[in-house]
Amino acid sequence: MSAWPGAADDEVAWPHDAVEVGRIVDAWGVKGWIKVQPYSADPQALFSSRRWFLQPPSGPRPAAKPGAPAAAPIPRLLKITQAREHGDWVVACAQELPDRTAAEALKGARVFVSRASFPTAAQDEYYWVDLIGLEVVNREGAPLGRVTDLLDTGPHCVLRVQAEVPGGEAIERLIPFVSAYIDSVDLAARRIVADWGLDY
Repeated sequence: MSAWPGAADDEVAWPHDAVEVGRIVDAWGVKGWIKVQPYSADPQALFSSRRWFLQPPSGPRPAAKPGAPAAAPIPRLLKITQAREHGDWVVACAQELPDRTAAEALKGARVFVSRASFPTAAQDEYYWVDLIGLEVVNREGAPLGRVTDLLDTGPHCVLRVQAEVPGGEAIERLIPFVSAYIDSVDLAARRIVADWGLDY
């Protein structure tokens, strides 16, 4: 019998387009709510789906106190019944979490949702996850590298672009993701055109 209410983990299909969107940092209140640290300043991805998929923390779980029962495995799926912003956090409750003890057991769990459930982005707006891996070229068509990450500097985001150099180490370029430097983004072609020199 599963340690958690609901479907057994082997019955839960992991979405092929799962995107990590946050981390459970603690229980919230006494009624089984959880507090989540979203990975985006705009946590709409967490609100767009009522099915949150979980994975254990990437590091080892803390050891149980002597004499304490072994921790139950983290459920693979939470069916969210309510979620709302609370300062810099998102707080939520799920069918599988009847009380604070159950919520506390999820501390550190990584939260994923299906990319297909994300709200549609406005024109000229993009989700970070969609930009990772895109090829970047300049106006002359010279390759600048591929997007490996984005940095949030406050006023705007910056693309981290890495290029392999034959016989040398990889070169990293930091290109502001603003219209002054970005001419176009073509998600279908997986290509970004930037006004950026090879020697910048």
